[in-house]
Amino acid sequence: MTRPELIAPIRAALAHPGSASSDFDLNPDVRLPAGRKLRPAAVLVPFLEVDGQLRVILTKRSSALKHHPGQIAFPGGKVDGDETVEAAALREAHEEIGLRPENVDVFGILPSHETVTSFTVTPILGRVRAAFDPNPEAGEVAEVFSVPFDHLRDPGRFTVEGRMWQGTKRRYYTVPYGPYYIWGATARILRALAERVST
Repeated sequence: MTRPELIAPIRAALAHPGSASSDFDLNPDVRLPAGRKLRPAAVLVPFLEVDGQLRVILTKRSSALKHHPGQIAFPGGKVDGDETVEAAALREAHEEIGLRPENVDVFGILPSHETVTSFTVTPILGRVRAAFDPNPEAGEVAEVFSVPFDHLRDPGRFTVEGRMWQGTKRRYYTVPYGPYYIWGATARILRALAERVST
């Protein structure tokens, strides 16, 4: 079971004011069209205690997927119909990694994040009550793994890199861990959390 006291600093950090983030944060020359249509989505940022250490569960997407193949991501996806962002994040986590909703205590929400794929993603923070055996969704999730929160909470571990995208140089955050190259929206959301915790 994840002890509540391990989550306490994160709860306190959520009291600090924060603003929405975007895949375009590091690219001020990009001009986003007014009135653009953004589709609602939600991700779960699951915290789990392993051997007394707080860790964040992440997934590696299947290389066979059309969108973002092989990338590191939180479990999550589109908000369906009238469901809340919290319900969507919990549903997707159950579908993608086998984490049952009743095994998660939601304790916070980060400001939304706009992606280059026209989604507005709401990160839902949750404490995993008890250890579980991940069950990756066939065809969508290649791997489920976890990263120590101590690694992710330090803004100094994040670097800015860039690559060409649609004819222009796009800059983005990265926070690599071992063989896992965590970048893009996932790294930006983690960076926003790290900034709050470190203040």
